Amino acid sequence: MAEQVVAHKGPLVIPLKAGETYWWCRCGRSAAQPFCDGSHAGTGIEPMSFTPTKDMKGRFCGCKQTKKPPFCDGSHLDIK
Repeated sequence: MAEQVVAHKGPLVIPLKAGETYWWCRCGRSAAQPFCDGSHAGTGIEPMSFTPTKDMKGRFCGCKQTKKPPFCDGSHLDIK
């Protein structure tokens, strides 16, 4: 399995609609960060689905190191 790529050193704040399913990129290779564009093909890393129950602003993890996926937990602060 390939390693995750740090796509962005910080959260990506995105407005989300209730009931709509979003696919968070876990591999870091997507050009459509923080969402999947299929670039994970062949890496063994699959995207993660998220469906909010209310309209909200999501603080998605951009570094792919979060312990609370798909959201930022500050793990990017430990990246050198």
